[in-house]
Amino acid sequence: MEATPDSTLRANLAANQGIKSQLGVNGAFNMSGNDGTITRFGWKAQNKSLMVFAGEAYNVEQGVSNEAFTNERSAVTGCVYNGTPEDATKMLTDTGSSTGTEAQMSSDLVNFAAFMRLLAPPTPAPRSASASNGSNLFNVVGCALCHTVTLTTGLAKSTAMSNVTYHPYSDFAIHHMGARLSDGVNQGAAGPDQFRTAPLWGLGQRLFFLHDGRTSDLLQAIQAHASSDCTSSTTRTRSSTSQSCTSEANAVIRRFNALSRSQMQDMLNFLRSL
Repeated sequence: MEATPDSTLRANLAANQGIKSQLGVNGAFNMSGNDGTITRFGWKAQNKSLMVFAGEAYNVEQGVSNEAFTNERSAVTGCVYNGTPEDATKMLTDTGSSTGTEAQMSSDLVNFAAFMRLLAPPTPAPRSASASNGSNLFNVVGCALCHTVTLTTGLAKSTAMSNVTYHPYSDFAIHHMGARLSDGVNQGAAGPDQFRTAPLWGLGQRLFFLHDGRTSDLLQAIQAHASSDCTSSTTRTRSSTSQSCTSEANAVIRRFNALSRSQMQDMLNFLRSL
């Protein structure tokens, strides 16, 4: 994911515009305010790199200041005992030599990012005839317009990750999902009802679905992609800073609901095989 060039993501989002326009699928990228590149990690694609992604979690969720987020999240008087950042790369000795291995000298943050970067992708289960049919229906219904099946990396520091074809089932863009899924949170260019297309690889190993884990029922998670109610007072636009009343997935969900029960089950079996 980190090694996929911005140009590849842009070309992928621009593909199939005819059918996307017909179904009301748009999408945009969240962007780094510093260098204008595409950000891609997090529920709203708010982080550019695994280093920043790990640093935000270490600081915001664990309360540990680090090289990416050097300040304490809540510097309450009388409760701050450590110098900042609390997690940092270890310094060399006065003689210029290190006192440990590279991993031992590196900060937790650097090692977290390296660990995630080198993880193998989830291994799909053997595909049954039902799941194979579900894979075809996944494309026919229109799910693959956002949940892009295949992408290719560019040049990476690790040669094993260069020019690799992988199957994330995501376009890494943010899409309006409507008031039903809105979380009231703005992150970067992503508004309250905008979320990054969740990568579906490894979905068969998950217990809970959607950004807030609201359901363990995969069918309910699919149906929750549709939203046509307007419970928000925000303007009805498609700009990245406001909330839309409807979901970009509405037409796709209508096509899913038009399937027979056995076809729906085939699609569920396919998704569970990932």
